[in-house]
Amino acid sequence: MIDHAKLRRESMRWNILLILNNARPIGAYEELILATAQCIYSDTTALELRRELDYLATRMLVVLKKEPGGRWFADLTRHGTDIAEYTVDCDPGIARPQKYW
Repeated sequence: MIDHAKLRRESMRWNILLILNNARPIGAYEELILATAQCIYSDTTALELRRELDYLATRMLVVLKKEPGGRWFADLTRHGTDIAEYTVDCDPGIARPQKYW
């Protein structure tokens, strides 16, 4: 049986890494990441996005700056960039497609 919630979480994590990889070297505020994620999953919420950003930060793939006004700013770490560019292996928890080239 397919676990759709798990598939969505792991896919969202991969898409966040790709969004931030395209935002390099500046990084991005959560509003930009959310708007882009909503193009893939139209019902993505800000809470869901923050939960996945927090997960990626825990794995040290993303650096989060939580501003006093409530906005979050995210940027890839060196390891997050390596994951997005397929230069290192990806541990379970992120739905990175197999490299085909």
